[in-house]
Amino acid sequence: VATTSEQFETVIGLEVHVQLITNSKMFCSCSANYSGAEPNTHVCPVCLGLPGVLPVINEEAIRIIVAIGLSLNCRVSDFSKFDRKNYLYPDLMKGYQVSQFDLPICENGWQELEIDKNLFRCGITRVHMEEDTARLLHRKDARTGSSYSLVDINRSGVPLVEIVSEPDMRSPEQARAYL
Repeated sequence: VATTSEQFETVIGLEVHVQLITNSKMFCSCSANYSGAEPNTHVCPVCLGLPGVLPVINEEAIRIIVAIGLSLNCRVSDFSKFDRKNYLYPDLMKGYQVSQFDLPICENGWQELEIDKNLFRCGITRVHMEEDTARLLHRKDARTGSSYSLVDINRSGVPLVEIVSEPDMRSPEQARAYL
């Protein structure tokens, strides 16, 4: 009788989100330095997704994303576009997140990693941009004891890079080395 470990093979692919440290958010000039700021002080009509506003892309973030893609041996696309990923969640007051799916900035790369002096190559499916969501602040009323949540929009729109690997890793050690 075969044991479970003999019947199945470990297959790991990872999706890693990296917050970029830039001066401004991904599509507006609001400060991306939300750490320690008073709630909702780095907000504008673009952050809120108000009708009629026009976003302006953060060129610094695009340069960083391309550099990440090149460091992962990716092909940098001649053309890319952004999409609205629609979903309802309390920390996404716009009702959508700007992301990329079918035309990412970088794709088809690889990263070579070493474990115990053995090399293995992990494929990189894509490197693309997303914007971060707002932050939920959970509180408890001292008088009544009831819980409630507040939304701090300062983080909303801060540039994120999503790095998606191929499912090439076969052990937790390989996944750890990848990270």
